[in-house]
Amino acid sequence: MSGDEPYTEHVGAILVLLILAGLITVVWLTVRVITGLVRSRRNGATLLGPAAVLAWDAAVGMYTWGLLHLLFFDDHAQAQACEKAVEGKVAGYEPTFVPLHFGCRAGDGRVVEAVIPSYVNPATVLLGICALVLTWLVIAHHKKGTHT
Repeated sequence: MSGDEPYTEHVGAILVLLILAGLITVVWLTVRVITGLVRSRRNGATLLGPAAVLAWDAAVGMYTWGLLHLLFFDDHAQAQACEKAVEGKVAGYEPTFVPLHFGCRAGDGRVVEAVIPSYVNPATVLLGICALVLTWLVIAHHKKGTHT
């Protein structure tokens, strides 16, 4: 970030599009989990598939939850949260989408998160890892079942 733009924020249009995509994806994945559970119960199939979809659903949902925090914090609320977090004068903002972050830069150069809850990024990463592992297990189980 350059010195002439110390108060850069998340791009509003991208934020709204990511939230819409996240909400649509969460609804779609939730329907997929429910239908997968119903099919598994009927067929006596493994629950790995629905578990993988549920993990993806939770990861997307957690990231979207963090995005919603950005949406509901207007400029004034962001400024107040930053002033409280850095305990003084705010020199600028340092926002990122990955990892989801709204950093408040203090006059001494420190950057402190003030808007996104501290659990959002670690939970999103953990759920994403679970989703990847479960997806790999589903693929391995499927390959094993087709080669026997």
